[in-house]
Amino acid sequence: MSQNEKQGTVFLSDLDAAATHSQSSGMSDEERAGLMNTLKNKLQFLAEQHDDLLESLSPNVRKRVEILREIQNEYNGMEAKYIEERVELDAKYQKLYEPLYAKRFEIVNGASELDGASSKDNVEEKGVPDFWLNAMKRNELLSDEIHERDEAALKYLKDIKYLKIQSSDFPDGFKLDFFFDNNPFFKNSVLTKTYHIVDDDELNLVIGTEIEWFPGKNLTQKLLKKKIKKGSKNTKPITKIEKCESFFNFFNTHKRPSGDKYIDAQLQDEMEQDFDIGSTFRDEIIPHAVSWFTGEAIPEVDFDSSDDGEDDDQEESDDA
Repeated sequence: MSQNEKQGTVFLSDLDAAATHSQSSGMSDEERAGLMNTLKNKLQFLAEQHDDLLESLSPNVRKRVEILREIQNEYNGMEAKYIEERVELDAKYQKLYEPLYAKRFEIVNGASELDGASSKDNVEEKGVPDFWLNAMKRNELLSDEIHERDEAALKYLKDIKYLKIQSSDFPDGFKLDFFFDNNPFFKNSVLTKTYHIVDDDELNLVIGTEIEWFPGKNLTQKLLKKKIKKGSKNTKPITKIEKCESFFNFFNTHKRPSGDKYIDAQLQDEMEQDFDIGSTFRDEIIPHAVSWFTGEAIPEVDFDSSDDGEDDDQEESDDA
């Protein structure tokens, strides 16, 4: 057995030990399989690489490099265990967050009233109106995606949830669920966006819910009417449907072409933009919704740099 093979075997045994440990944890079989397959594939690939540089080294230097590789393998084993424990810790705290999210849902949607609430309040106004819409509009990235015509539909948004997902085909990913009250725009009660990620954090597939729009209510399309020229025999108005900008385009599906190392630049940009929006919901809006609603989460603008520039300009003019 070659030195590379020995190192690969030793390292993979460490992974098997980590897998045994994960069986006693709260991870599902699918989650464990996805995690361990990803780690094995990645690290086995590294172990099987043949570096021609080693052949050109003197025996003493080569021996030192081999010792360094053994140290690296030891580090890799620790890293694999760290990743596994991090996944378990993330899953643990996601469960701890759930009761807090449930309380937030009840208050926002008026399912429960707080003790000490004033009886003078308008009984027709329940919960916190337009909570999610206003939270989203105060985020710079999301506000650019929300258009005036979208707001009426987004007022019916009741909740947004995040779920981490893993499978053997896609070892990493997450899902966003947008829950809507009955509304005059579409039939769906839940709109979902799912992100599937493969090795090296490469976004491979983005799946969105197909929205069942009510007739004439599709916010992602606009109807254009062409004026009829005077004297034309055709008296019927000419209409044309075109796609238009809308937040609800977020629920489009994007797929990286299979087998292609490089993808179309436009598709690449669309998928990256899509992932940025999804990550914003996951990392900022869902866990800190009330802070965005009140504006507390909005980053402060530092005006010092512009003031300094003005001072510099003044100094230059004085010197002149």
